[in-house]
Amino acid sequence: NLKINHLAVWICIVLMHAFGFLWYGPLFGQKWMALVELDQATMQQESMNMGIWILNTVAIIAPIYLLAWLFTKLNVTSGMRGAAIAFLITFCFHHLAVMNANMFAGEPYGLAWITGGYSLTWLSVSGFILGAWTKENK
Repeated sequence: NLKINHLAVWICIVLMHAFGFLWYGPLFGQKWMALVELDQATMQQESMNMGIWILNTVAIIAPIYLLAWLFTKLNVTSGMRGAAIAFLITFCFHHLAVMNANMFAGEPYGLAWITGGYSLTWLSVSGFILGAWTKENK
């Protein structure tokens, strides 16, 4: 009897944009730039490209709405269960694929943990919020 809590979804979307700035800024920004061989000047120039920000926004909205929809079907009504399901889905379908692709492409091992760790973390946090903040059909 659950339905998507759109307010919870949009709060997750805003929080996850902020989290991305933190993750790829003070937390792991320098290490990530070194691993992908970018410098600050190139990053600032690239950040002016609106296409990057549009895709970034879609790439955050789509998985959160998919989780919200899936949680209604699985009757997820707790934050811990939501976080666990989101973690398992992200680890199995995203993180392992990123690690595999990076290894075949000869990318540094740490890069998969920075990019994959970001997805694992923000989707798990979103899963917690969506699982804890449910909305029922009336």
